[in-house]
Amino acid sequence: MKLRVGQTLKSLVDTTGLVVVRCPDQDLSVTCGGHEMSPDAPGERVPAVGGPNGSGLQLGKRYTVDGTDVELLCVQGGEHSVAVDGTEVVQKSAKPLPASD
Repeated sequence: MKLRVGQTLKSLVDTTGLVVVRCPDQDLSVTCGGHEMSPDAPGERVPAVGGPNGSGLQLGKRYTVDGTDVELLCVQGGEHSVAVDGTEVVQKSAKPLPASD
């Protein structure tokens, strides 16, 4: 799917909701619980595909994937892990402030 900055993605398996903060100009597959996330509100929930639920995402935190210029903001937490092109997202760390000497 072609992502756009500001686009909202919703999970089909739980309550996870993400907003795209930064994305490359290429097609990416963003999945939650093994199912691709959609910009449309899901009707019925579907069961997650394989494996444990994962750690889920925390509300208000930003997530990235190493090697891909993508950044996602969690606007609604959930129980299942999220992946971009098969690689699980990791929480973005805060930038250290400069020293005030």
